[in-house]
Amino acid sequence: MNSEQILAALRQVRDPQTGQDIVSKGMVQDLDIQGNSINFKLAVPSLQMQGKAELNFACIEAVLKVYPQAQVNAHFIARTPNSQESTSSVPHIKNIIAVASGKGGVGKSTVSVNLALGLQQLGARVGLMDADVYGPSIPTMLGLTGQRPKIQDVTGKAKMVPLMAFGMPTISIGNIIEPEQAVVLRGPRLAAIIKQFFNDVLWEPLDFLIVDLPPGTGDVQLTLVQTAPITGVVLVTTPQEVALSDAIKAMNMFQLPQINVPILGVVENMAWFTPAELPDNKYFIFGQGGGKRLALESHSVLLGQVPLVQSIREGGDEGKPAVLQTGTQVSEAFMNVAKNTLRQIGVRNEMMAPTQVVRMGE
Repeated sequence: MNSEQILAALRQVRDPQTGQDIVSKGMVQDLDIQGNSINFKLAVPSLQMQGKAELNFACIEAVLKVYPQAQVNAHFIARTPNSQESTSSVPHIKNIIAVASGKGGVGKSTVSVNLALGLQQLGARVGLMDADVYGPSIPTMLGLTGQRPKIQDVTGKAKMVPLMAFGMPTISIGNIIEPEQAVVLRGPRLAAIIKQFFNDVLWEPLDFLIVDLPPGTGDVQLTLVQTAPITGVVLVTTPQEVALSDAIKAMNMFQLPQINVPILGVVENMAWFTPAELPDNKYFIFGQGGGKRLALESHSVLLGQVPLVQSIREGGDEGKPAVLQTGTQVSEAFMNVAKNTLRQIGVRNEMMAPTQVVRMGE
């Protein structure tokens, strides 16, 4: 019996906690072959973990498919968690970026979609989570309206398989409920949905997970920082004073000492209006300077200014995001935002320690 073939078989078994294969996660240790006897250790977070029996049977079944005569013995051991594992339920996602705003209507979902696809075009592995549970618009913007995520059994636990749009995995409550259905939920149910989107979705290994938050500073935002370590926040505002004052409140929430999530930068959306027939003209119908002022307030940078252009709205309505309209003014604007965000994430990770999950009572 060959150890490589045994490991290849065990790669078909997934960890019930994260959905990743148990070999890549380093759970299989000390593989030993003695005649027909195959022994190995399975390192798990806790010996009292749910799904341990199912995981054991899945390992035995996987090996017996290759070597029917084998006697398979998996010995469970408790793994000593490292700092990343102790703070993240999704250690295979390197960076979680929240896109936030103080008020609705500033184009936060548009920025989220185009930022995610822009980072993907720069060569990163990117996923998109629609955490705006009250007004999920990501399915429309990605052309996924009416599609439903599939359910996959992972060693006894039901997991959702994210939908794919332009080669990017995404999940949204808008793909779970009916399009016209109102989302009427109290805090605990909202919290449960956000936790499910992290813990019960089969996210592949990602460089970035972009999380589109609802406006404001409510239950969803608090649940997010209590569920996963957030690398940083991208704030979205429009130039006018009323949007700026609300964005500052959102900024202040993430900078509270007990939350302490870094602000990566600011995107000023609808910075000016440019009609299609006059592409060189700029009309500052919402005022000027709001993005720069917010960047100064948050001690961050202005990641980019996105004009108010009809093709952005059309692309969102038709499921054809503006960043994919190559060679256009709006595509260049969103790619500039993606490049600057990528740079700021690099600076943040170089200069600061990883963000910790917020614990209740801290």
